[in-house]
Amino acid sequence: MKRAFILLLDSFGLGATPDAAKYNDAGANTFGHIAERIAAGGQPLALPTLEKLGLAAAAQLASGQWAAGFDQREGFTAAYGASRERSTGKDTQSGHWEIAGVPVEFDWGYFPKTVPSFPAALTEKLQELGKVPGFLGDCHASGTEIINKHGDEHVASGKPIIYTSADSVLQIAAHEESFGLERLYELCEIAFKLVEPYNIGRVIARPFLGANGNYTRTTNRHDYAVAPPAPTLLDHVKNDGGEVIALGKISDIFAAQGVSRVVKGKDNMALFDALLKVQQEAGDKSLTFVNFVDFDQAFGHRRDVNGYAQALREMDARLPEFMAGLKEGDLVVLTADHGCDPTWPGSDHTREHIPMIFFGPQVKPQALPISETFSDIGQTLAHHLGVKPLSNGSNLL
Repeated sequence: MKRAFILLLDSFGLGATPDAAKYNDAGANTFGHIAERIAAGGQPLALPTLEKLGLAAAAQLASGQWAAGFDQREGFTAAYGASRERSTGKDTQSGHWEIAGVPVEFDWGYFPKTVPSFPAALTEKLQELGKVPGFLGDCHASGTEIINKHGDEHVASGKPIIYTSADSVLQIAAHEESFGLERLYELCEIAFKLVEPYNIGRVIARPFLGANGNYTRTTNRHDYAVAPPAPTLLDHVKNDGGEVIALGKISDIFAAQGVSRVVKGKDNMALFDALLKVQQEAGDKSLTFVNFVDFDQAFGHRRDVNGYAQALREMDARLPEFMAGLKEGDLVVLTADHGCDPTWPGSDHTREHIPMIFFGPQVKPQALPISETFSDIGQTLAHHLGVKPLSNGSNLL
């Protein structure tokens, strides 16, 4: 029986890529800078499970430097390496699709860092069709910050909060109770049709709860995404009779294309609990794909170094549970989709290498060469599962 698992630590980059200067990201290093900042506080960032698998060694291949406090130099237990993105962006969809064999070699549309960010023709039409009194925000922003900034006025006025980022995205935030969750979803569906001429990849519903300047986003986020332009690894597995189990926001990112089953979780640890359950249930020729989103949305974008470090410690502590449940024929890759260096200026993603750490009962420990496309990950898994090869990428094992 052969099964594959993709454990994606959203935004966990290993250092700037050679083309990072084009994105104003030369010198960014999510893992390296977190380790450096934590070590400077007097207590090194300890990730014993990931270190033994070869995380720091993979980061050294990517950046040329060993992360502060990581001393192991040999005896790694996984096939470890790093990969550079062929896609032109540094966004969620591009990273995930390329991992699954479909690099994004066209340019997404983006909204400018101006105030307002959105064209008047777009917001006027959205206001008319959505039957709302207007909008708040209309700028580049961190989601948690803009919700707390405008939450009171939103509740009082009924005006949704709209904002964007360096991603190809329009995000709409609204209070689940005063505005209504279904009404927010309907507004996002309208917006998704309206942004099509602008070549925007996603519209994201960002519901929240709370009162009096103290608001918290809920787990009812929903992404309305453009579907991949070609069949991905998910399609190849499903079309060959295998099951594709999507945990977290994976199904949204692929517009449900190639997905057999969707499993949700409110945060990283809830998703890890779900992963352990799926691990027991998944059958032959199954692909389980999980996105641990907290690294990105809760800590990377918010530039919270300590929070990011603690989330890594929690993940490292749980991994042995998952590893103990692996069966003969299982192949796992731990990876990311882009960087989001919490020490970097601004609040956007950073153009970085991603980890490729393959492990399982039959994986030979080794250092892998740096890949020139994330699609090497998907092609390796396609080969392992015995499904139709992908159009891009090479088998690394």
